[in-house]
Amino acid sequence: MASVKVLTVAGKPKGSVELDDGVFGIQPNVPVMHQVVTAQLAARRAGTHSTLTRAEARGGGRKPFKQKGTGNARAGSTRSPHWVGGGVAHGPKPRSYAQRTPKKMVRLALHSALSDRASEGKVLVVDSWGWETPRTKDAVAALEALKLDGRVLLVLQRSEVAVARSFRNLRHVQVLEVGELNAYDVLCNDVVVFSKATLPVAEPIGKTARRQAAAAEENPDAAPAEDAAPAEDAAPAEDAAPAEADDVEEADEEETS
Repeated sequence: MASVKVLTVAGKPKGSVELDDGVFGIQPNVPVMHQVVTAQLAARRAGTHSTLTRAEARGGGRKPFKQKGTGNARAGSTRSPHWVGGGVAHGPKPRSYAQRTPKKMVRLALHSALSDRASEGKVLVVDSWGWETPRTKDAVAALEALKLDGRVLLVLQRSEVAVARSFRNLRHVQVLEVGELNAYDVLCNDVVVFSKATLPVAEPIGKTARRQAAAAEENPDAAPAEDAAPAEDAAPAEDAAPAEADDVEEADEEETS
């Protein structure tokens, strides 16, 4: 595991912390990041665009001129697509641009983006903010003490309202809750700042996570199955079977005698 120095708000070192290799130490998967970011941007589109077809355009109910004798091409309505003021052929209609993205792919894209920033030394860990009153001056002083340049992504807990309000007036700082962390925002910023409480770790997802959660709810005090060692004195089941068979044979001999 790679280690990162833990800094205080004043910029002084306060120990170090190990970064989870499953989150910050993988090989970035560029195609997955591209697909996830494209889907995320597509989901932001409102999709409220709409054009009128020839059936929806107002007017055009009367035949503009007679069928023959004028020298013009025959026409049945002034709202045909090739007429000025007519309807639009194959124009956009309201639709959703959302794409279905598997959870594992979203998680892989996020871990790839964080690993890319960690490989460049752009991941910073702060011990704790400890602000109870929002103040932009304190936020500016903290950025100067931490020597942060460029666009900064700040990952906070939901309870750290004062910290979020202190940084929200700074244009080059983006504030996110730990549950809102995503690959697009990580890639859009130069530096990602975590606290000890918000530092992510690799967690199982999908069926594995549900299975572990269900097992923990059923037996909260039981040890995991993989940790339980087999009893040394327990005899194998295959060795016990012949003994039972011998007892049955002896009983049959006594009955026949």
